[in-house]
Parts: sequence; C-alpha cells; structure tokens
Amino acid sequence: MNAATTTPAGRGSSGPGGAEGSAGDQGAAGGWFTPRTPAGPPGNAPASPGGERVRPPAAPATQPPPAPPAASGVPGATAAAASGSPDAIRIRRTLAEVAPVADQMTSYFYALLFVRHPPLRDLFPVAMDAQRDRLLRALLTAAEHMDDPAVLTDYLRHLGRGHRKYGTQAAHYPAVGEALIGALTRYATRTWDGETEAAWIRTYTTISQIMIDAAADDERKGPPWWHAEVVAHELRTPDIAVVTVRPDQPYPFLAGQYASLETPWWPRVWRHYSFAAAPRPDGLLTFHVKAVPAGWVSNALVHRARPGDVLRLGPPAGSMTVDHTSDSGLLCVGGGTGIAPIKALVEDVVEHGRRRPVEVFYGARTDHDLYDIDTMLRLRQAHPWLEVRAVIDGKTPLPDVVRAHGPWDEYHAYLSGPPGMIRSGIDALRGVGVPHERIRHDSLDELVAATG
Repeated sequence: MNAATTTPAGRGSSGPGGAEGSAGDQGAAGGWFTPRTPAGPPGNAPASPGGERVRPPAAPATQPPPAPPAASGVPGATAAAASGSPDAIRIRRTLAEVAPVADQMTSYFYALLFVRHPPLRDLFPVAMDAQRDRLLRALLTAAEHMDDPAVLTDYLRHLGRGHRKYGTQAAHYPAVGEALIGALTRYATRTWDGETEAAWIRTYTTISQIMIDAAADDERKGPPWWHAEVVAHELRTPDIAVVTVRPDQPYPFLAGQYASLETPWWPRVWRHYSFAAAPRPDGLLTFHVKAVPAGWVSNALVHRARPGDVLRLGPPAGSMTVDHTSDSGLLCVGGGTGIAPIKALVEDVVEHGRRRPVEVFYGARTDHDLYDIDTMLRLRQAHPWLEVRAVIDGKTPLPDVVRAHGPWDEYHAYLSGPPGMIRSGIDALRGVGVPHERIRHDSLDELVAATG
C-alpha cells in the first residue's frame, strides 16, 4: 500500500524469479540459461545445476533493426525504443509488438512454466489473481532498462533479495528463462528472429545472474523472512487498522522503509507496508493498513488479525530515508495511510536531535479519514521546528496547498500515498523548482502492484 522507494524502475512485487514467460516449441535450450553458482555460497545456498554459466552464442554483427512503433501495456513500448544498443533496440521492438497481447502472453507463459516444471507451481499463490502479470512485468521492466546499468542493477538486486521469501533458488531461473523465450516466440511473430532470440538470451542471462548473486549475498546477512506475532491491533476507522508485531529475532530497518507481509490465511500472497514508526528499543514494528475492496491481505489484517496471530515478514527495503548529514528542511506529504512512513521520518529526525525544519502536509478525503492527526499534532506540540497541516480533498487540491506554502527549492521532499497523489505531487514540486534528485517517493509501480 505505501511501500517507499526512490528506485526509478518499478519495483515489482512479483513471484519467484522476477519474470513471466513461456517456452514454446522453438524455445531456447535450457543450458543457455544455466546460472553460475555465486562464489563461496554460504552453508546450504542453492548450487546451480550446471556449475559455470554457459554463455549463449553471439548474435551475428548486423545493423540494428528499425525502431518499433510506440505501444502501451508492456514496459519498454515507448519512443525510447529507437535508441540504445542493438540488443536494446531488438528487445524494445519485441516489447512493442507483444504489448497488445500482454494478457494472452502472460497466461501462455504460466501454462508453459507449470506444465514443464510442475514443482514450481507450489511457489505461487493457490489463486493466481493476485499474482497475474507481476512476474513477467518485472522481467520486462528489467529488460527495458538494460542500457542503464545503475538502474538495472539496483532494481534486480532488490528483486533477487526479495524473492528469497518465495523460496526461489538459482536452479529455478533456467525454467523461467525457457518460459519467457517460448512466450516471446509465440507472440512476437513479426519481430522474432535468431538475432532477437540471442539478444533476449543474453539479456535474461544478465538479469538472472544479478538476482542470483544478490540473493546469495543477502543470505549471508539474514533470513529470507521473519515470523512476527501480532501484539496489538487497533481499529482506527471501520477500514483502517494499526497493527503492531514482534519479530522472532532482531529486525534492522530504517525509518521510511517498508516490508512485505504474508498472513496465515493467504499463503504465498505478500503485500508491502511501510513502517509507521522509527526503530524502537523494544524491537516492535507498527504498520497502518487500509482494507481495500477485494484485498485479500489488507482485509485479513484489518478485519481478521488479532493479538497472538503470527505473520511472516519479508526483509526491509526502500530508500525513502533521511540524510542526517544535511541540515536541509524536509517537506513531507502523506495521503491516507501514506502518513505512516511520514510519521516514522519525523520520529527519526527527533531521535537524531537535529533541529531542522520539517513541514508535513497530511491529506485525506474527509475529516474522518485523518485517523492519525492526533499523533501528528502531539509531535508538533513537542517540537517547534515541526509544522503539520491537514488538507481535506475536495476543498483545495493537496498539490495546490503544498505549492502555496513554498518556496521548497531548498527542501528535500518526501511523498507517500495513492499513485495519483504522488504523480500530481511530483509535477507540482518540479513546477516550483524542486530538483528531481531532491524528491523521494513511493514507487508507483509498486503501489499499483501492492494493493490488496
């Protein structure tokens, strides 16, 4: 719901492997996707089936293919398809072609993956409605950014670390790669040829290896998940609950980060929630959860969870954190349960003892939805450098209110809330001179994927 990050590429909450695809009759040989085992795997780290990675045959040196037309529905189907390396151009041309049939391609991918590798079905939720296109979309997002190493590597390392909680092993990646090539072979009928297939094989090999290495490195640092007992459950409104849990072992995180939660009622279905408080001496973690229509996890947490229930908690992630080496002011905009990480950031500033201006704008649809306003006002009363303003939707748009209280060009901005609010907030801040690098916000792709 309010998973915070500044990663430019969407951080998909996809299922195992980070990609969706299918190996058709002309799919690539499995050996092409065999990952190498990370150096020095810890303990029982999964070993890849083939040892060292087998590199795919190099594509013949030719002129780059013509740029694809712009299309929608799949990452990469944009005007950017005309630029980049030969491999990138071929991949974006493929993405543009399959965009109109993305749903069919996704279904075909899963069918091939599960028919050819039945044990992998157990890694996914029983009902695939919540999963659907996340795996494939994550891989296609990565492929889109193949010419941007910084973005690609950061995105894939996050995926690799996060997919440990699904039980993903290095040996699973070849199956996903075969399925991907099969789906592309079937649906990219106009643009698919040997050179394009080789480009996809090279790209997937790179993608999977970064994820495997990140998972192996993360295994040395901590478990793939924690058990966390619910110790408090407070219903603030009919559809918003404040849930506090106690992890079964130390859980290090930073204010502004988020974690994924799984309930015992919906196994293998994870949703992202931001921490609603800075790290505490007692180790307890608090989340604000809003039940959304047809939301399996959110409704379970709001209406079913009670003290004594045990959840599973994924590792912390996200970079919407405070730079305590700076004295710059903080502009914090939280909409709905997006106030949760904003509150954590304010507490973090308090604990570090630096007096720097912090301006909080708390947006809600109605007065009733300002469920945590009393907490924020108590913080303001205790700290004169903190200002808190409540903004009710329908009177004056939140971005207009923020803009009117500027200037903000010397502030670091933090946005958390619904995707529409974040988009309009980014536009408003950029319009009044706040540099892009000073704006941190929830990942829009993650927000869309995490609802439920």
